[in-house]
Amino acid sequence: MSCFFPRDLYGVIGWPLAQTLSPLIHNTAFQDLGIPGIYLPFEVAPENLEKFLLAMPLYRMKGCSVTIPHKIAVLPYLDSISEKAALAGAVNTLFFKDSEFAGDNTDVDGFLAPLNNIPLDTMNVLLLGAGGAAHAVAAGLKFSGCHQTRVCTPGNKSHFALAERFGFTPINWDDRYKWPAQLVINATPMGMKGKLVKECPYDFSLVPQENGIAYDLVYNPKETLFLKSASSAGRKCIGGAEMFYGQGNAQFHIWTGHALPEASRKALEKALAN
Repeated sequence: MSCFFPRDLYGVIGWPLAQTLSPLIHNTAFQDLGIPGIYLPFEVAPENLEKFLLAMPLYRMKGCSVTIPHKIAVLPYLDSISEKAALAGAVNTLFFKDSEFAGDNTDVDGFLAPLNNIPLDTMNVLLLGAGGAAHAVAAGLKFSGCHQTRVCTPGNKSHFALAERFGFTPINWDDRYKWPAQLVINATPMGMKGKLVKECPYDFSLVPQENGIAYDLVYNPKETLFLKSASSAGRKCIGGAEMFYGQGNAQFHIWTGHALPEASRKALEKALAN
């Protein structure tokens, strides 16, 4: 007996996954647009990643989002990746195209969307983090011609490879306040709802900067300690919900040919407000 689903199956893989709001925006879109699809969370430990990827065709999955810690680990299993994913060196979107198992990185577009009118090529930037999301940010900065970028990580190790790949300057975590940056980006999980919610990767009161910008990739909670610190220091704040929604919109278009409806944005805003 063949295994089948009454709806097209999509999902998100990560470890852990307790706080993801991806099912909310995608399932809201399926319902609002009348598309017979369902999007489910799949907690996949690193040691089980290969088994899950090999099982996707068996369960007739149409596509899958990829989050921490799998964005780089999935690369060896794909037949092809997009130019953006190649530049980022990471994938956040899986789909099947002409019998090929393909990958894309919509985090790049999602990251750049709220910075559309910002002259990144003239700004000093500090990037905190070096994981899959940080690679997408780095690709976006590189694409925008941003050359004055410094990068660091709490462990003082993983950021060296990213810095070399994109031509950025690696610095020690303890030195991050020595380089005043107009744009500070948190691409670490610090501040994320759960056990890291009380952690803050940067104290903006230590580095006054007029017309500065703070960009937190964490989207849940809506206002992290990072953004609270930035707001108190007079910085313009960009929350992770902007990038999260932008990358999700690009994913949904890859899978269905449709943009996320306004109902998905309202559902996300309501969830974060609560």
